[in-house]
Amino acid sequence: MIEMKVAGIVLNAASRSPMILLKDSSERRALPIFIGQDQAEAIIKALEGHRPSRPLTHDLIANIFDDCNIKLERIIIHALTNDIFYAVLCINHKGVKKEIDCRPSDAVAIALRTDSPIWVLEEVVADASIPVDTDADDAERKAFREFVSRLSPEQLIKKSGYKEQH
Repeated sequence: MIEMKVAGIVLNAASRSPMILLKDSSERRALPIFIGQDQAEAIIKALEGHRPSRPLTHDLIANIFDDCNIKLERIIIHALTNDIFYAVLCINHKGVKKEIDCRPSDAVAIALRTDSPIWVLEEVVADASIPVDTDADDAERKAFREFVSRLSPEQLIKKSGYKEQH
């Protein structure tokens, strides 16, 4: 398994659909996963450290985990079948470990709120990752990062083109 971090939310150039972009620690491989606008907004809010006045669904789940002493040990994106990614929440409650089926976008949104690691099976990374151009011009990388950092949830269009399990 490969531990990955959320690099951000980007728009697919062709479909203008939101995607979560995960990168490995060497930043040589990126894993794009199509997600819906609501999930993109939830992930952006978590990345920005936004705390709503009332808990939204992912915040509620994180609160339940905390209040019930359930530890989210990690999430694992473990399969890619027919262009659909599959993930699990790996929880530990009083020494009992369980894996709960989950959409990757929901798993990532919860992992960000609980500061839990994101793991991806090597086979999934091999099948679906894209190489990151490590020789890219620094100005291009900076411009891309600035573009991504300026994206607001409102700029993400509702046309989603899901590529994950619903």
